[in-house]
Amino acid sequence: MHTFASPLRHAMQSSPDKLAVVSDERRFTYAELNERCERLVGALSALGLEHGDRVAILSNNSHEFIESYVGVPAGGLVIVPLNTRHALPELRYALEDSGAKVLIIDRDPGELTDLVEHVIMCGDDYDARLAQASPVALGQALHENDLAGLFYTGGTTGKSKGVMLSHRNLLANTQHWMLAAPQTPDDVFLIVAPLFHAAGSNGVLASIWTLGCQVTLGSFAPDVALDLIQEHRATMTLGVPTMLSAMAETQHAHPRDCASMRLIAHGGSPIATEVVRRTSTAFPAAQMMEVYGSTETAPLCTVLPNEEQLLDKPRARSCGRPIIGCEVTVRDPQGNALANGEIGEVVVSGPNIMQGYWHKEEQTKAVLTPEGYWTGDLGYLDDEGFVFLVDRSKDMIVSGGENVYCTEVEEVLYQHPGVLEAAAFGVPDEKWGEAVWATVVPREGANALNVDELIGFCKEHIAGYKVPKGIDVQTEPLPKSGPGKVLKRELRAPFWEGKDASVN
Repeated sequence: MHTFASPLRHAMQSSPDKLAVVSDERRFTYAELNERCERLVGALSALGLEHGDRVAILSNNSHEFIESYVGVPAGGLVIVPLNTRHALPELRYALEDSGAKVLIIDRDPGELTDLVEHVIMCGDDYDARLAQASPVALGQALHENDLAGLFYTGGTTGKSKGVMLSHRNLLANTQHWMLAAPQTPDDVFLIVAPLFHAAGSNGVLASIWTLGCQVTLGSFAPDVALDLIQEHRATMTLGVPTMLSAMAETQHAHPRDCASMRLIAHGGSPIATEVVRRTSTAFPAAQMMEVYGSTETAPLCTVLPNEEQLLDKPRARSCGRPIIGCEVTVRDPQGNALANGEIGEVVVSGPNIMQGYWHKEEQTKAVLTPEGYWTGDLGYLDDEGFVFLVDRSKDMIVSGGENVYCTEVEEVLYQHPGVLEAAAFGVPDEKWGEAVWATVVPREGANALNVDELIGFCKEHIAGYKVPKGIDVQTEPLPKSGPGKVLKRELRAPFWEGKDASVN
């Protein structure tokens, strides 16, 4: 039986004096990290918190976040990571819904103070509370099925829900990740994805378990990320496609010494082959690896290693095979498994599948069945078990009875040399019901993008019914959620205003 205390206990037995965390100018060994986690639990206990109470954190990536993420569950409490990009009503909802008693925060809490019993400010206040607290041993009276974290979904497809992940869920997926991407004590993991997201924090326990070092990047900036890779000889990272694209563009324009990078993983949203290609050329020593999953799967369920070797092959469009420990099937709405090549909903089973949605029994029943977790993603399996995603079920466009998958349209747009970012979505159409539309962001230094030329470019590569009816060109980046997913609902909303259709 493993709990959040297990990785840190192993590190303490093996290498207590090894460097564990680098956060800005601060550095902590495993012995220091363990003591700080014990003192954090002691400080929370002194505030009256008991087993199962919730502790929220609203913070950029930092050592305080790592200590809270590990220490709070290891101390028998429940961590509630809050999305730093959420607006006040969304944060208020998560705090009220979770019933968090304590908020650890790195910014002015404002009205949020009234929603919790105690506020702990990152920095001096946090450090002072740890210094005054008596350490509490980690892992006491813990069971693997105890709730470890409540992760509120990003709301890209609707209202946020609290995903209940147990110690077993998260530790199982940590082991899955370690099998897919073996780490050693020599590895330095650069944390660029936000830790409030399950994908961002996935590597934390793995690095501790394997005695590696973690370097935090407070808030993502591609030039700073490259500087940290060069300074700390980082070997691994995991980000979303928009982060990889920005890092690749910056590395091509202003190269740093990034030869230490051996693995660049990405997930969270579909990636265009051209983004993989450009990232691989920017970091030629690194293996590219795609991971697919969701918060509900804690979060990984498939992996595509050595992606850079598949760029000109059909499997470059897949998200790989099921990660060891997970089973992936594709099913019709009645729950029947479909034959290879047939498109249906992707269903995942394994020890990493969430316990359910917090206080949402009906929504839990809708996605958790004996077959597994129904992801809401449409896809198919090939004859060798590779998973190909074609779209989110809510993102698929039905135009004149034909299904149009946004990812296929976006893939073509990304092939245009002047396009940096692209998003395709459906808009109302009197004749066809829905029509394809797109928004693109030009690459810096590229000639002005001509919409007619872009549409003509699409016609050369995809069927006419898939070609965008119109394309908007904007200079500002596409709207994104905290983890970096493109918020298509914001792009769709103006077209559907007053229409009888969802814009989630």
